[in-house]
Amino acid sequence: MALFFQQRTQKETQEIINWHYDEPYSFYDIEADKEDLAEFLDPSSWGNSYVVYDKEDELIGFFSFEQDGGIVEIGLGLRPDLTGQGIGFAFVKEGLAFAREQYSPQMFKLAVATFNERAMKVYEKAGFRKVRNFMQATNGGHYEFVEMIQET
Repeated sequence: MALFFQQRTQKETQEIINWHYDEPYSFYDIEADKEDLAEFLDPSSWGNSYVVYDKEDELIGFFSFEQDGGIVEIGLGLRPDLTGQGIGFAFVKEGLAFAREQYSPQMFKLAVATFNERAMKVYEKAGFRKVRNFMQATNGGHYEFVEMIQET
């Protein structure tokens, strides 16, 4: 899968906030949490945020990377109509390859809601392993998440 990464701009930001996932994945709608939405809309937070285009120049997703020493924490989203289509693994692998080039990490880390077994399978296939469960306040409540890591 040929994917192209570029810095996120206002145009893509507006497109992404209009993405809406089917239940139960609507939990991941950017608008679902006011704090997440405010951060996503703030251009000062876009330095490590990238959008992903396919070879047809279609916006298919986004990644964010936060580096803390040798650890890079990943946030990502695949366009809703592309989820469940079998491309998640290639999308994640391309994002990890891009991050390796940009950040040279010793480890990747991400968090995923425990109900999202579909995503956890993709992450495990990509080499991540579960390290702990934790509760996080988001979307107006407290939800259980799984922290996953991959040593590079």
